[in-house]
Amino acid sequence: MALRAAMLATLGSATEVFVMLPLDTVTKSGLKDKDSLSSKLDQLKSANVDGIMADVWWGLTEPSQKAYNFDAYAELFSLAKDKGMKVQVVSSFHQCGGNVGDTCDIPLPSFVTSSKGIWYKDSAGNEDTEYISLFADDVSIAGRTPIQMYKDWFQAFASKFSGDLGSTITEIQVGMGPAGELRYPAYQLSHWSFCGVGAFQCFDDHALASFKQAAGQAGHSEWDSPPTDAGDYNSRPGDVSFFQNGYSSNYGEFFLGWYFESLKSHGHSVLGAAMDAFGGKVGLAGKIAGIHWWYNSPSHAAELTAGYYNVNGKDAYGELGAVFKKHDAALDFTCLEMRDSEQDSSCASGPEELVNQVVAAASGNQLTFNGENALVRYDNTAYEKILSYSNKLQAFTYLRLSDDLLQGSNFDNFKTFVSNMHNTGISV
Repeated sequence: MALRAAMLATLGSATEVFVMLPLDTVTKSGLKDKDSLSSKLDQLKSANVDGIMADVWWGLTEPSQKAYNFDAYAELFSLAKDKGMKVQVVSSFHQCGGNVGDTCDIPLPSFVTSSKGIWYKDSAGNEDTEYISLFADDVSIAGRTPIQMYKDWFQAFASKFSGDLGSTITEIQVGMGPAGELRYPAYQLSHWSFCGVGAFQCFDDHALASFKQAAGQAGHSEWDSPPTDAGDYNSRPGDVSFFQNGYSSNYGEFFLGWYFESLKSHGHSVLGAAMDAFGGKVGLAGKIAGIHWWYNSPSHAAELTAGYYNVNGKDAYGELGAVFKKHDAALDFTCLEMRDSEQDSSCASGPEELVNQVVAAASGNQLTFNGENALVRYDNTAYEKILSYSNKLQAFTYLRLSDDLLQGSNFDNFKTFVSNMHNTGISV
């Protein structure tokens, strides 16, 4: 009954529901288990799901420079079209492998991975090769910069699927960082465990040069390095001097502003490349990570290492929303299923407050707001929480299609959830 009550409390129009496909739906060998996938899509269709979301991996689709192969995805999109289902496409310029829930190993194209000095690096010298460092956006890699590579890919995709843009393919979620999110890889699973603060990712040569130049221009040439007193991936804010008082010092404010501005500039560049290629033929979106741990601590430490400057009077999500607004992109956010009461109190988590701040940022920038769940859930407690935001949502994408989702009470709960999302605000 609580789910029904939550539905009756909402006021907006119907919210579309999509389901994310498995990360390895397409592999080097092509479309995986097509007959099984077709059957599963039929079952989703029986629940009145509006469509699917699919990662289109850069590492699979550009095996050599400017030689694109979208054949497996053409087969996938045709399958969806035949079933009357819409498709949200993720331009996945990151590798698959290394994030929560990753079930496959798809590296970036070999002409990228063979390059040196273009990767994020932490203060200990650890490199992360999941996504090209934004500080290398203007660095030539075999004759093209990363931004040029992304633009070429967008143009190739737009040409290949020109007949499906705006009809079968209703949205391109533009990948702008690790896991497709506009952020730094601050919490890599190879180094981090929940709920560590993460680590700043700005110690590669290009980042250091950028910081020194910015500090010099600001009249502080003595600030010759990003902070080295920010602990490590698994530190807690109270144990780290930077997150006790350093973040609010003159140096801390300057550094965090530079780190955040660099992230926003990257977002502008990649979204701009997408706009140039798609030209309003299909909706664009970008994704922001739901970094809810330490949200209720004074420093917002985990957000800061990921690049979200949400302290010292700053509204990180409002500023990111302005980036999206400039390129007419929807804002996609995660962790909508989470409740504060479910979190470890020692991690100062605030998922509900965080979602509300992002909702306000989307509204303040007149953006379309889309949502996802962060963790796999099949229970009505999670669905009720998602439904409480439904009057703010244009679309919700469920993570993720699996055999478990389609079985027994799990599928019954999901069907009820889809129905309630479609009937938001209807009185009974």
